[in-house]
Amino acid sequence: MKVINTSLDEVKIFEPTVFEDERGFFYESFNKNFFQKSISPKIEFVQDNHSKSSKGVLRGLHYQLEPFAQGKLVRVVSGEVFDVAVDIRSSSKNFGKWVGIILSARNKKQFWVPPGFAHGFLTLSDNTEFLYKTTNFYNRESERSIKWNDPDINIDWGMDIEPIISTKDQDAPYLSNADLFC
Repeated sequence: MKVINTSLDEVKIFEPTVFEDERGFFYESFNKNFFQKSISPKIEFVQDNHSKSSKGVLRGLHYQLEPFAQGKLVRVVSGEVFDVAVDIRSSSKNFGKWVGIILSARNKKQFWVPPGFAHGFLTLSDNTEFLYKTTNFYNRESERSIKWNDPDINIDWGMDIEPIISTKDQDAPYLSNADLFC
């Protein structure tokens, strides 16, 4: 497995070594020792989540406040998404900056979104299945969202269609009015 740095130091891309032949393929999708050596020996995953979305669905930008903040290791097992992480740590030099990557069943890449970052994705194909590990359990009271099209963040979602968005995400506050990390 290869670790690729992004423009935001804490956010990483994991690219597996894939063994492929006429029968299909095999790859190691997670190795605790490798992950902890690459990111932090203190990180433990406690929950796995699986979602399925139609083409054009935009989910996010989601996060949880302390003490329930979550790091997420995300990947796509069917279809394709444009995945985004936004630094929402108000004391960070990268506050409000974002990085995005195409994740797909074909490229098998994974994206590490650490605590202190909001996360969202736009599905680029029908029947997209998205898996992610989290470092903390879901907690409804600490769940927050930031508006997906906040002009201060200015994410280039690369779409020419109106996305399908939940009411909760549509009503999310802008970054300037959101509950944030220090």
